Amino acid sequence: MTGENQPVDAPRTPAAPGPRPAAPPGGDAPWRPQPAAPAPVPASRTRRLAAPLLTLAGAVAAFAYVGAVDPNEPGHYPLCPMLRLTGVLCPGCGGLRSAHAFARGDLAAALGANAVAVAGYLIFAGFLALWLVRAFRGGPVPRIALRPAYWWGIGAVALLFSIVRNFPFGSALAP
Repeated sequence: MTGENQPVDAPRTPAAPGPRPAAPPGGDAPWRPQPAAPAPVPASRTRRLAAPLLTLAGAVAAFAYVGAVDPNEPGHYPLCPMLRLTGVLCPGCGGLRSAHAFARGDLAAALGANAVAVAGYLIFAGFLALWLVRAFRGGPVPRIALRPAYWWGIGAVALLFSIVRNFPFGSALAP
């Protein structure tokens, strides 16, 4: 019964504050709480859209150039070094012809020149669209976070594509 010895209208003493953190090392000054760091200022929509729009402009310019300058005519582009030195088609051989046909809207010719490149164009377009939408809404930049097994799988598909297109039975995949 602790309340019996105190008068009813006696003021209560406030509770003692908790332990104070120690003063910073090497300082004799009394401890003072640090002011809170200011909240980061969100980037403007224009600043967020700059990188994806510049990337889009670069891709459009590259496809416009390849669409205007035909890689089927000799002398406009260098030859593939692997094809020139070994006579073997690499996974990228036919990529310029594929881009030329894709830029001109001929999907069948683009797939015939290099089907893997067309898949890459579509994946890149999807990634860029996602990046633009997220930048417009203020969301995070999309990341390509694949497990190593998936990267090995992508490499195996590219290697298999390269091997098959160099044999007579895979001549449909050759440019």
